[in-house]
Amino acid sequence: MSLAALKETIDLLTRIPVLWLPGVVCGALAAFLWLVLTTSGTFFAGRLLVIFSLVGLFFITGMLAALQKKGSTFKEMLADSAGYYFRVLVPTLVVAFGIILVFILVILTLTLFGLTPDAGLLTFLVFGVLLPTVILTFFYDTAVIFEGKKVFESLERSIEVVTAHLGEVILFFAGCLLIFCTISFAMMIIWSAFLADQLEPITRYNETLIQSFTPDQFMGMIGQDGIWITALIIFCWVTLLITVLYTYKACFYRLVSGKIVQVQQQIGEFDSKGRWYKY
Repeated sequence: MSLAALKETIDLLTRIPVLWLPGVVCGALAAFLWLVLTTSGTFFAGRLLVIFSLVGLFFITGMLAALQKKGSTFKEMLADSAGYYFRVLVPTLVVAFGIILVFILVILTLTLFGLTPDAGLLTFLVFGVLLPTVILTFFYDTAVIFEGKKVFESLERSIEVVTAHLGEVILFFAGCLLIFCTISFAMMIIWSAFLADQLEPITRYNETLIQSFTPDQFMGMIGQDGIWITALIIFCWVTLLITVLYTYKACFYRLVSGKIVQVQQQIGEFDSKGRWYKY
């Protein structure tokens, strides 16, 4: 099923050019965020990250709506983005705040008992709380758009899909990881090729110099041209990841959710002869 979804992903991306728009927007925002980070530091970049995330979600929502219809125009995508935006944003915030709340409660509880959170605890929280939550609720946005689910219904539907087809979902995430690593490795090779001359001194560093190497030294080493080249690579990297992964996600959800028949529970009772009477 994962392979079939990947084939459909390639087919849709070659036939529907508008699907690339959200990736281009997210790539441009990521590149601009990198430039702000290198010039103004983390203060402005951190605040822009929140704003850019909301803007990116707007376009991704329209992308999922276009995938649901298997075709769309730019104008229709914007209209669908506006129509579905808050229905996707709310469960996103619910999941995010739920994870943050668990982290805070665990850390506060340990602090009250005089214990200091360490790397082991953070690792446990990541693998014990964060990853399972993300995996179980991963398809909430597609449930909203593909099936018209409400906030908690979308989360429930995502959990239902994942638990009913856990093996196929694991293969899907393995496919996502493979796509991520392939695109990232390719972008890293291209970035290294462009900045080979600037990065060449690092090859002569010993372990002590590498450990003491700071981000400011790195920026000075690659120079202004390197910063702009990095921004271009980030743009291409994010554009490809957003476009391919979200299309793959939508195609997989369409295939796997079609195998699950949703049964609505009816309220009633059987009489003495075994006949069912619905209230």
